[in-house]
Amino acid sequence: MAVNKEAYIQIKKELEAKNVTLVAVSKTKPASDILELYELGQRDFGENYVQELMEKAEQLPNDIRWHFIGHLQSNKVKYIAPFVHLIHGVDSEKLLKEINKQAAKLNQTIDVLLQIHIAKEETKFGLDEEELNILINTNGSGLHELKNVKICGLMGMASFSEDLDLVRREFEFLKNLFDKYANLQISNLKFQILSMGMSSDYQIAIEEGSTMVRIGSLLFGARNYVK
Repeated sequence: MAVNKEAYIQIKKELEAKNVTLVAVSKTKPASDILELYELGQRDFGENYVQELMEKAEQLPNDIRWHFIGHLQSNKVKYIAPFVHLIHGVDSEKLLKEINKQAAKLNQTIDVLLQIHIAKEETKFGLDEEELNILINTNGSGLHELKNVKICGLMGMASFSEDLDLVRREFEFLKNLFDKYANLQISNLKFQILSMGMSSDYQIAIEEGSTMVRIGSLLFGARNYVK
């Protein structure tokens, strides 16, 4: 399936009216597909795999804002640190410290989101409510020491379910967590972004307070995982 330009234009207009940022999820898609949306004005693109992201970043315009939305291993941070715009899936203090370390080497600050596990599926990654509380409150003074990361908000993925009430409750739970920590006075923690909602549930996510959605299949069609 080719890039669905009509769907992009419609979704983009819808999101702009609600002041919601669109991240076009381009994982497994060729650079040519990304370029089609780039030429329509899209600048925020999301990738799940470090190697694929590196290859695309070399091929495509340098004003693209690359979002890493997959599960990031600590030993891979150094490869994307020089150019990544936002890392969505920070799910441990270890990873947070590694991002800070690599950013410090580059004398820059990297924006991140803390990933929260809100779904019923155990296969999804993320901090639970208690782990988030421990990270922010117990290590509140420690977060000050991470001068090269900025915690900009939270990210989560709802259950893959036809039960839309369940999906809504999960998004509502994440929004409540976001609000709970939004006004904390920690120098490098300022919640501005709530990244939740994908192709199948982004409208519910927006209704529940999402400020950033990650949409792939509606724009690019089904993914091709055959390498």
